[in-house]
This record gives sequence, structure tokens and C-alpha cells, in this order.
Amino acid sequence: MTTNDFFENVPGGLDAPLAQEHVIRLDYHGKELILISTAHVSRQSVELVKRVVAEEQPDSVCVELDEDRYKNLQDPDSWKKTDIVKVIKSKKVGFLLANLILSSYQKKMAEKLDTKVGQEMIQGIASAQETGAELVLADRKIQVTFLRIWRKLGFIEKSKLLFSLVFSFDDGDELTETDLQNMLQDDMLEAALGDIRRQFPKIGEILISERDQYLADKIKNAPGKKVVAILGGAHVPGVKAEIFKDHDMEEIAQSPPSSRVTKILGWIIPLLIVALIVYAFVDSISAGLEQVQTWLIWTSALAGIFTALSLGHPLTILTALVVAPFTALHPLLACGWFAGLMEAYIRKPTVADVENVPEVILSLKGFFKNRFLRIILVVIMANIGASIGTIVAGMGIIKSIFS
Repeated sequence: MTTNDFFENVPGGLDAPLAQEHVIRLDYHGKELILISTAHVSRQSVELVKRVVAEEQPDSVCVELDEDRYKNLQDPDSWKKTDIVKVIKSKKVGFLLANLILSSYQKKMAEKLDTKVGQEMIQGIASAQETGAELVLADRKIQVTFLRIWRKLGFIEKSKLLFSLVFSFDDGDELTETDLQNMLQDDMLEAALGDIRRQFPKIGEILISERDQYLADKIKNAPGKKVVAILGGAHVPGVKAEIFKDHDMEEIAQSPPSSRVTKILGWIIPLLIVALIVYAFVDSISAGLEQVQTWLIWTSALAGIFTALSLGHPLTILTALVVAPFTALHPLLACGWFAGLMEAYIRKPTVADVENVPEVILSLKGFFKNRFLRIILVVIMANIGASIGTIVAGMGIIKSIFS
């Protein structure tokens, strides 16, 4: 059976527009590049990958994976060994949350279609081994993608994005054949983010456009004269166009450093607050005490309230209340880290909590019932509360002094 024979099983047969777009052949300076458009939860995509690689016998097989996602496919339950305390200390709570939500979303799509997550990539890896082709992990590190997104957004946009990631998913919708066909046009990450990408245009550039460039460069520079690349449907048009362009790989492959302005403001704002409070004391002790009181009340109260909204333990709430005024004055510390560590110490996640994460993470109720997820929620909410408290208190102090 040839590659084209496979499409006889696709609705509409060989003449179906979607079927005609599954496999694209390009000639890049004498090198044959074969792009396979897949859906990440489609059994048809798995069969297509298997047949194309077997028939074409390429020198290299490129898969839309980085090193970490490759390892996760080899050991899908590796995340269950996650030490939440280490995650908090290493400041990777946001990255862990995004990873869990996206992987859970994809898993649920696969379950509804009675298939497995990333099976077409697993098949690509297996087919490369069977044919002796060199396997190329062609995608950019997911940590780099997330960090580039994060550092492109302002504080308000970051807060909106976190709330959107946590509260915008609905696991009750049924997937139809039409939904599956639409997935062929979507990137794995883009499909999960859905409306979020439309709310934040900057995300689209990093999530799709930059990765198109990265993937294109990896594919055209893969070893050999014939290369098969297995890609999510959303990337195929972009990669096809970017193949014939030059790219600044050094720039798009790196996590952007925090801007110098951000670093400077991170120190200037606390120093300014302290200077204003000291100035108030110079004016009069009562005025100084009033500003200290303003600072303590707003930073503590809002950190405590937001921690309470995440249903943190009373001692966790108390921790947020106590540390918020001090962490707010130090750009290298965060109230949520201390609150999260206290929550993890008092309410240690059970094995059942960790194993149950994929089942409950896409529901709001899951974040409050599952100890593992509640710790993450506590960290995020405490940080948001302390940040808002810092802004409100700072504005109050400035207004009071200058009036």
C-alpha cells in the first residue's frame, strides 16, 4: 500500500482537501524534505507516520519534540516523582502548572478519542529506529518557549494569563470527528490555550511563529539527503515558508534575560518606599508610624486574603500575613514561596493526590480538593495578593506624604 492509498480511508478520499495537505514535499538545495501534518491525538496520524517512513526510508526523521518532552514520552509517569518543595525553591511553580494543564488537556482529548497522547511522535521515534534513520529532536525547549512568553507580558497580562490557564478549561465537552479534523490545523500547545492566545497576541508570535522558524532550521539542516519531519498541523504552513529563509537561531533558542529596566525597578521601588517611610519619620514619628502601618496593613492583608481564597491552611495564611511586608521589599524573595512551603509542610500531598492530578487539574474544584494543586494555587495567589498590596500601599504612602 502506498502513502496515497492510506487516504482512501479518510472521509472524502484522495480528493479531500485535508487529505491532500497531510504530506508535503519540498526540494531544499537538492535535499528532499517531507513534511507530515498530524493531529497529536489522531490514530490516523500514527498510521500515516508509520507508512511514510517505511516507504520513504529517509536518512533522518525529525519529530516535534525537545529533550524533556522526549524523555516524558519515554516515561509518561515521571512527573509523579516531582518534589513540590524543590519546585517552589527553584521558582518553577508557574512552569510546572502550565506543563500539567497542557499535558492533562491533551491526555483528555486522547481519552475521548480512545487513543494515546503523542502516539504519532512515539511512532516516529520507533520508525526511525526500525529504518536506521537518525532521530532529530527538532523543537525548541518548552521552558524557553514559556519563559519567552512570560517575559513578553506585563504584570497585569501575567495575572490574567495565570487566571485564564487555571479557570478557563472545560472538560465536559465531547469531541466530534469535526473537532478532530480541526485539530489537524492546530498546534498541541495552541489547541490547549485556545482563546487565551487570541487574548494575548504576543503569545501567538512565540508559540507558533518562532517555533516555525526553529523547526524549519532544524529540519533543513538534518543529516542526509532525504528528511521526514513529523509536525502538528498548525506548524506545517509556517515551516514550509520558513524553510527557505535565514534565521537568527541564537536569538530565538535562548531564554531572554530579564530586562535591565525590570531589574532596576525591582530594587528602586522598594528603596523608594523605604526612603519615603524614613522621610515621614524625619517629619514626625507619628507620620512615620502611619506610613509603616499603611505598608503593613495593605501588604499583609491582601496577601492573607488571597491565600485564604485559595483555601490555604490557617498557618499558611498566617505565614503570608507575616512575610508579605518583608518579601515585598526584596525583589529576590516572594511571599508565595514561603506560604507554599508552609502549605506543603502542613498538608503533604499524598500519593493519591499526585496520581489524581491529570484527572482534576482542568476543573476549578480540583485545585481546592487536591493537595498538590492547592499548594501551587497558594503560591500563585499569595504572590498576586502581595503584589497588589505592594502597589496599593506604595500609592497610599506617596499620596499621604505629598499631600
